[in-house]
Amino acid sequence: MEEIYRLIEEKIANSGYTGIINGEEIYDEICDEIEDKENGSYIFMSKKEDDVLFEYKIDVMDEQFNLSYVDINSPKGKFHIDFDAE
Repeated sequence: MEEIYRLIEEKIANSGYTGIINGEEIYDEICDEIEDKENGSYIFMSKKEDDVLFEYKIDVMDEQFNLSYVDINSPKGKFHIDFDAE
């Protein structure tokens, strides 16, 4: 799991976002949001700080999920992190 957390943190940092990032917290938040959801695509929003909003696009499947992208809206700008791109 540590590798997944680190990947989330690295991809977000590589986007230019300089705020605090915790891959484990993001992963756990996604798991909480998709619990008991039917298969399909969902967009979730999470307010991290008073002026920072994370938007997640997640595809829920039977036994797994795919984090497609994260958009971060902050006073420093908008950051798009595409987890489906290589």
